Amino acid sequence: MKNKIIIVIMLFCICIIGGVVFLLSRNDEEEQNIGNNQITNKVANTNNENNTNTANIESESKLISNINVIIDGKIYNTTLEKNETAQSFANMLPQEYNMSELNGNEKYIYLDNALPTNSYNPKHIESGDIMLYSNNCLVVFYKSFDTSYSYTKIGHIENFEDLGNKNVTIKFEK
Repeated sequence: MKNKIIIVIMLFCICIIGGVVFLLSRNDEEEQNIGNNQITNKVANTNNENNTNTANIESESKLISNINVIIDGKIYNTTLEKNETAQSFANMLPQEYNMSELNGNEKYIYLDNALPTNSYNPKHIESGDIMLYSNNCLVVFYKSFDTSYSYTKIGHIENFEDLGNKNVTIKFEK
């Protein structure tokens, strides 16, 4: 009987030792997997950073730099600023607006959606300047003058003509 008890105790100890060894080896595998995942994540993050940089380069090359402004059938070439406001505006196009007269020097319309802004006081407005007042008021200036107001510049219409003191329909297209 004494031999049977010793055998049972030995088997019990072997089982416990085997269980401990199993758990320790399993823990090592998990640590190794965690290490591998960290390496994989670092590689993935590096790839994502490279993809982001590539996307930024591609998006910069896809900047919309010119649009057309059409008034009474006449097409005006318009150069856009290289800013977020101009790109957001260009991405809305084509649009046609019935723009209201103001101050004998500008046409304006309040847009349905706000655009990003980076306003500043240009001190002088040129005929043909397209500006954003506040975050949703699109303004096309048809006379040059000094100003104390702040705007975000969207672009400039080349060879622009006086539009007179009436409301006018202006079409903007890519």
